[in-house]
Amino acid sequence: MDTRQLRNALGRFTTGVTVVTCCDVQGRFVGLTANSFNSLSLDPPLVLWSLRSASPSMAAFEIAPRFAINVLAEAQVELSRRFASRAEDRFAEGAWALGEHGSPVLAGCAAVFECETVSHQTAGDHRLFIGRVLGCNEAALPPLVFQAGHYRLLGEVL
Repeated sequence: MDTRQLRNALGRFTTGVTVVTCCDVQGRFVGLTANSFNSLSLDPPLVLWSLRSASPSMAAFEIAPRFAINVLAEAQVELSRRFASRAEDRFAEGAWALGEHGSPVLAGCAAVFECETVSHQTAGDHRLFIGRVLGCNEAALPPLVFQAGHYRLLGEVL
């Protein structure tokens, strides 16, 4: 399998853009941009996301009992770029607060899911995280989307 061809083909699938967050054992905020987020089950309420096994954030997410999925709105494209970079203090930008269930949540998102980690397992070069949704909220804001290596805007709903 040609990995470039596979990556290009997968890139044709449009995804939302999230910043996934948790607190490390010292209580510091940890977060990164991810577009590997999906719903899994309504009963029980489960979601999943994946993280590259070599990620420097892996250790924090593996031991965190909870995490939050912050679904970015179109206006938050710069935060997406910041959390995808190696910036030292990623949380210096944006209106961040500790959520009701113990993970960092971002104001102004299209949606936020606060989750309890149910399981994680290795799958290829990534680790899959499954979380039980403990609480969520949403706003009538257009989400930021990603397709073919570029951020996209949804435009008008017909």
